[in-house]
Amino acid sequence: MSFAQPLLTLLQRIERGLDAIIQPVVFAGMAALIGVITLQIVSRVLFSAVGWTEEVARFLLVWITFLAGTLAFQRGRHIAVTFAVDAMPLPLRKLARLAALAIVVAFMITLIVIGYRYMQVQSFQKSASLRLSMTYVYAVMPLAAGIMAWYALVDMVEVLVNGEPTAADQEEPL
Repeated sequence: MSFAQPLLTLLQRIERGLDAIIQPVVFAGMAALIGVITLQIVSRVLFSAVGWTEEVARFLLVWITFLAGTLAFQRGRHIAVTFAVDAMPLPLRKLARLAALAIVVAFMITLIVIGYRYMQVQSFQKSASLRLSMTYVYAVMPLAAGIMAWYALVDMVEVLVNGEPTAADQEEPL
């Protein structure tokens, strides 16, 4: 399958590009979350509480959770019980990995559809303090599901071309 190697290289380059965007966004979100919570604590202790800090902290936490979940998925860091699959011979292990990835893709596509519908249903709602459309808050669900589906598809191509995905073997810190 040497003809598929250039395609795999391109897909992996796109995957690294997504990672290069998401990682600083999660870092900035964490820094903003720390800043907002610090402001909330200081304002409550020294003077009257700043009303919007609780809402911003909640929204940041939701976005950070979903986006960091995509990074964990890309690195193979989500919890998994693999001892049975690891004990299989390579052809069966490859088939089991492809089946698992196909299930993940199907689940993520379902989550994209449900998340998009939920986002549309909640689009009329505004947040209490900031009067921000809740569409922006709920948009992270289909976005993160789409990114994870992409990562799973790249893993499927890696399994087909190389026999095993390489992303799960990388030992990079989040």
